[in-house]
Amino acid sequence: TAPPGPPVYVDLAYVPGSWSARTVDEEFFRRVRSLCYVVSGDDHLKEGVLRPLLDALLAGKHQWGTDTQVTLIPTFDSLVMHEWYQETHDRQQELGITVLGSNSTVAMQDETFPACKVEF
Repeated sequence: TAPPGPPVYVDLAYVPGSWSARTVDEEFFRRVRSLCYVVSGDDHLKEGVLRPLLDALLAGKHQWGTDTQVTLIPTFDSLVMHEWYQETHDRQQELGITVLGSNSTVAMQDETFPACKVEF
């Protein structure tokens, strides 16, 4: 348990992936307040902890008490993410959370991959 203290404000935060994602809970999102959270890690380990992590974002953001807009940027496609998005869409809107999805692709050096542009 982290000692009590003021929240930390950042523009961009990467949410830990794989096994480290288990350490991300409501307290993490209450204390690390970011304009954008990047959720990375397209692997089978992430699928098991993804829903609790996303629910923790909703619970933690609820504690902020401000109208700060937050953007969630997943770097992979996931059935769990789609289900969470559908089931909690109204709550996301109430809390000012936008999930950034992208169908854009970038081609570089004979490789094509999905991408999105984030501006501050």
